[in-house]
Amino acid sequence: MLLKTLKTSKVVISLIVFLILIAGTVTVFASAEAVAPPIANSNVAWWVWPLVLFVVTFVLGILAVLGGVGGGVLFVPIVGGFFPFNIDFVRGAGLLVALAGALAAGPGLLKRNLASLRLSLPVALIASSAAIGGAMIGLALKPNVVNILLGATILFIVLIMATAKKSDFPIVPKPDNLSQSLGIMGIYREESLGKDVEWTVHKTPIGLALFVIIGIMAGMFGLGAGWANVPVLNLLMGAPLKISVATSKFLLSITDTSAAWVYLNQGAVLPMIVVPSIVGIMLGSMVGVKILAKAKPKAIKWMVIGLLLFAGLRALLKGLEIWK
Repeated sequence: MLLKTLKTSKVVISLIVFLILIAGTVTVFASAEAVAPPIANSNVAWWVWPLVLFVVTFVLGILAVLGGVGGGVLFVPIVGGFFPFNIDFVRGAGLLVALAGALAAGPGLLKRNLASLRLSLPVALIASSAAIGGAMIGLALKPNVVNILLGATILFIVLIMATAKKSDFPIVPKPDNLSQSLGIMGIYREESLGKDVEWTVHKTPIGLALFVIIGIMAGMFGLGAGWANVPVLNLLMGAPLKISVATSKFLLSITDTSAAWVYLNQGAVLPMIVVPSIVGIMLGSMVGVKILAKAKPKAIKWMVIGLLLFAGLRALLKGLEIWK
């Protein structure tokens, strides 16, 4: 029965991907004239860029899985820095790339009782509201200012990834009053230990305040926010690592949706960029999952950090008009 269900799921996914490809192709050919403005100062035929974008995002999808990061955090600085697309369109696509992965993973994480609704809902309310504000701020800024801020943010993310530690089961001496009032606690099955693990959180007011900043940054740069969600949930608030990772993934489906509507409303979501990006990331992620068992996580992690460091410097120098 399980095998039959899995086969059916693969067929459905393949059909969805095929329909997306067809829809994107029709849209692109129907609006070739309209997409010229977002691609500035390029003598290359317009159809070359979606093809190259698909290949690049396919590779990014593999690296995202192996490096344990979201696709959005790789997508925006690399595509924004090395493709001739307006940064607004790249950020809009980045949110949808992160959103696609979150929506695909969310139901399974909830079903396994790893993503906590009690933890995610108050955080999502704050982060999604902040993300709307961040998206409006980002679209109001000049491209060079966005690139400078994006480069600085990516370099900050590199610092977090290189230095942050993880704790599988953080010690929470006593839950605070706010977490008790909101009922933020739970229990899940830890297969590696063969037992149920009860958990709760503390320092909730500080954690919720930080999610205001995280939401603004997610909406402003279209990065998703998994890189920041997990350290706050795990190291600050004391949620177990698996709960933090799963809840962070579920959070993206709410936070990124809120910010994405702002980009959609402003016309900053272009099918020519979004379609190949989502398909490439999703297919790459499927390949990455298969490679993960044989790969060396630490080596991949440092390769991703190096890639982000280069992309962050590129965005910063591009914004400062040192490296055009």
